[in-house]
Amino acid sequence: MSVIQEFLRYNRQTILPEIGDLGQEKLKKSKVLVIGAGGLGCPILQYIATAGVGTIGIVDFDKIEIHNLHRQILYTEDQVGLPKATTAKATIEKLNPLITVLAFEEKITLANASKIIDGFDFIVDGSDNFATRYLVNDTCVALKKTLVYGSILGFEGQLAVFNHQGSKNLRDLFPEPPNPDDVPNCSFNGVLGTLPGMIGTMMAHETLKLIMDLPTLKNELVLFSTLNWSFTKLKF
Repeated sequence: MSVIQEFLRYNRQTILPEIGDLGQEKLKKSKVLVIGAGGLGCPILQYIATAGVGTIGIVDFDKIEIHNLHRQILYTEDQVGLPKATTAKATIEKLNPLITVLAFEEKITLANASKIIDGFDFIVDGSDNFATRYLVNDTCVALKKTLVYGSILGFEGQLAVFNHQGSKNLRDLFPEPPNPDDVPNCSFNGVLGTLPGMIGTMMAHETLKLIMDLPTLKNELVLFSTLNWSFTKLKF
């Protein structure tokens, strides 16, 4: 691996005094697991990869479908039917050949969550259901892993950092998951394709700041409505 190649690739962020060579080295040594390679996962993966996160894990058991393409921008129409995890891995490796990308083509469950999550420093949850979100949260609490949380619906998104250096976790905010029958989802309620791009990029941004020990959210939930551009930060 060429030092010159790394310098040229990352120079526009390392010239920031808050980052510098030390911050870039922290990114290079970090291991980040992204759960879900869908609407949120795609921009998260792109931006943490191109920023130089040294090892990235991708967990997704799903296959690419035609209705994914308006928002899941890692994929193209000729890849419909292929597994998301391995397809995303191949694309990310082209975006940045200097990093290591691992694909877990499986559903994260109670049986495998600890084994997968334990190998990474920071966990980013881009999943689309409450069962997975609570499983990931509880596993991160048990393993003392920092969790970056995001969710979207319609024109609105949420962002938080859980379980970081003694901060609160998802159950401190919402003790129990809602009844599945009461939860709207993108399949029936829809989402504008740019929204996961915005929230996913915010999640990636917060992940990079966490790695480099820059100021991040602590016991705060960001609520972001893109229909009227309202931005609210709630303490919990």
